[in-house]
Amino acid sequence: MAEKAKKADAKADAKAKAAEARAKAKEINKAALGKLKDHSGGFMKFIREQNIVGLAVGLVLGTHAGALVNSLINNVFMPPLGLLLGSTEGLKGWTIALGDTGAVMALGAFLNDLINFIILAFVIYIVIKALKLDVKK
Repeated sequence: MAEKAKKADAKADAKAKAAEARAKAKEINKAALGKLKDHSGGFMKFIREQNIVGLAVGLVLGTHAGALVNSLINNVFMPPLGLLLGSTEGLKGWTIALGDTGAVMALGAFLNDLINFIILAFVIYIVIKALKLDVKK
């Protein structure tokens, strides 16, 4: 009978410990959920105050404006330049051979990219001036 009592006591202790562990887990979950709510609220406040959505929209528009300017350069400006240079590739076809090794310096591709950069910078300058974004407050 003593063994049955010991087994019953051990079983009761195990149930009590399990109940205590469940209660502690509930407290931890409740605290974690409260912290998560605080963080999500802080995150949304950050999004609103720092104008992250506007930044994302500007990034998307800037990326596509860059693609538009590249298309303008490659499809409008470079063909007449290629006609003047006598090449269908425009500046990209201008290369310099370096000795007998077969190494080639693609100077035309660099100049093409430089022209792309200058025109893109000029377009950005015009947009900033047109929208009066350079006015200091």
